[in-house]
Amino acid sequence: MNQNSVNALTALTAAAVLAACSGSTPTAPAAPAPKATAAPNDRPAPTAQVPRSFERGPAPSEKSVTAERGPFAFEKIEVPAGSGPGFNKGTIYAPTDTGRGTFGAIVMSPGFASPHTWIDWYGPRLASQGFVVMMLETNTLFDVPLLRGRQIVAALDYLTARSVVRGRVDPSRTAVMGHSMGGGGTLEAARQRPGLKAAVPLAPWNPDYDWGGVVVPTMIIGAQRDVIAPTALMSEAYYNRLTAAPEKAYLVLRGAGHLTFMSPNATIAKYVISWMKRFVDNDSRYDRFLCPPPKPRGPLTVYRGTCPTG
Repeated sequence: MNQNSVNALTALTAAAVLAACSGSTPTAPAAPAPKATAAPNDRPAPTAQVPRSFERGPAPSEKSVTAERGPFAFEKIEVPAGSGPGFNKGTIYAPTDTGRGTFGAIVMSPGFASPHTWIDWYGPRLASQGFVVMMLETNTLFDVPLLRGRQIVAALDYLTARSVVRGRVDPSRTAVMGHSMGGGGTLEAARQRPGLKAAVPLAPWNPDYDWGGVVVPTMIIGAQRDVIAPTALMSEAYYNRLTAAPEKAYLVLRGAGHLTFMSPNATIAKYVISWMKRFVDNDSRYDRFLCPPPKPRGPLTVYRGTCPTG
């Protein structure tokens, strides 16, 4: 994305995104739990089910989860408009290795006034780590989070059942993510589709705060200097309301702004990959990056989470 695009998006988003859904800036209701200052284990009641593991790739390291590319070769496939009901179009990134079994599937939505090409770096990054990823182009650039959530679910159904790579996908292992209003749409999709294995909203924006019905493991990543989706008003408030999620995490990137998520970032990649690996693949080798909860230092100002191993 060039500088003119960044400047245009900054001006447009700052003026319009806060009014797009309801005509005014949402006000977070009183939090149901006190704010934590460290990295507590915010765990709800434990669950007894232990699903099968789907390890894909070698044992992870700090170097592997922050690398620009993982161990899997992948291909890029364009999905034209009209390919399936309920969504516009998109781009699929899929591992080409068909000898190691099927892969988990992820659909990602961009934010307000943003084409999916502005967040395209997540596609190759995740596909090279062993996921089939579809970068979604929303029906319009101005779709509100509720509509984005519906389109994410529709695209996921297409990816797992009708796409040319459906034979590489395990339809029982699916996840969603998105940026800004796409992050708000990610929360909507998680509420609509409780069978998802993981959700990762990035700097999410949504006027709705009722997330008590979400039962999907959810990691919310916010930005310390975000003035479009301020963390205290949105990311943290949403996290506090994920009262039924069996696993959840909330982290804040030091010095980052709302547009930080549009450019390749090793810290974002590390935690997105680890969360997807842990819950889509049930790969406990990635616990080391999530548990015990990382200290809020270096690139992070906040990390709270349930810690997958308890």
